[in-house]
Formats: sequence, C-alpha cells, structure tokens
Amino acid sequence: MHEIVLPEAKPALEWVDGRVVQKVSPKRRHAILQAAIASTLRAWASGRGEVGSEWRFRLAPPSEVRRPLVPDVAFLSTERSRHLTGEDRETPPVAPDLAVEILSPDDRRADVDEKRRVYMASGVRLLLHVDPETERIEAYRPNGAFEEVSARATYEPADFPGLALPFDAFFHELDRD
Repeated sequence: MHEIVLPEAKPALEWVDGRVVQKVSPKRRHAILQAAIASTLRAWASGRGEVGSEWRFRLAPPSEVRRPLVPDVAFLSTERSRHLTGEDRETPPVAPDLAVEILSPDDRRADVDEKRRVYMASGVRLLLHVDPETERIEAYRPNGAFEEVSARATYEPADFPGLALPFDAFFHELDRD
C-alpha cells in the first residue's frame, strides 16, 4: 500500500484532503486543555494502554493511501499495540482507540471534517472535538453516532469503562486569572 511520508516539523505536519497541513501552534487555552485531558487519560490508561500528546499515527482508511495524522491527545490500547515493534510503536500504522482534537480558531471546517472522516474510517472508537473558545465538545463514533457533550459536566463514555473526563473542571481551569 502506498504511504505519504512527511518530514518531522514543529508544529507537526499532517496529510489532510490531499495536501500538507501544519498543525497550529497552540496558545494558552489549547495547551492547558491538552495537558489536562492527557493527564486524566494517562491516569485512567494505566494497565490499559498508552496516552500521548501530539503523537503521529499513520492511518489508512480502506482502499486509501496511508497518511499521517497527529491528534492533540491519543489513547492506544495494549490490545491494538501489542503486535507493534520498533518504528511502528513510535508512529503506529493503526488508529488510536480514542483521539482528541482541540480545535483552533484558524482550523478550516473542511479540514476538521476530513480528519474526522479519516479517523472514523481508520478505526478510531471515539473522537472528541474540543473547542476551547466556545467550550463545545462533540463526540463521534464510527457507527455515525454523534453527541454533544456538556462542558459543565463530567463525560463518562460507556465504551471506555471507568474513564471520567471532567470537562467542567478543565474549562474552570481556563477561566482562572
């Protein structure tokens, strides 16, 4: 299968809708949310898998070219990663189980939608779009299910038993002076 390979860069490069897109350099709200979500996921993931931020995955929807996407936060289960070795552990050729994209004001809606399509077609079990400006959270699943998650509550996705993402606390932290 053909694979798009992009050079390492800061911020990371992704292949979206047939072109190279550089991730936006995060600002305060983005960075704080990313750290809080990653920390909460990391505590939950102990014994279940690995959590990383800005972790490059090489995704290939069926009958499509493999391409890099870099979720802001990702959880990859031990079940999905146990067969990976060497470089494949560093840049997995499998989808993360859970991917979090923290939206930036400069994100093009068409790019966000295309990345969601690729994540879902590649096997992501749960994709969260978190908008720090509007405090809106959207949860997507591969079966087409969509739900808007309350930013003033704790989100406990049933397909990840024991996981509790306290978005109310995450957003409260952003409001501090």
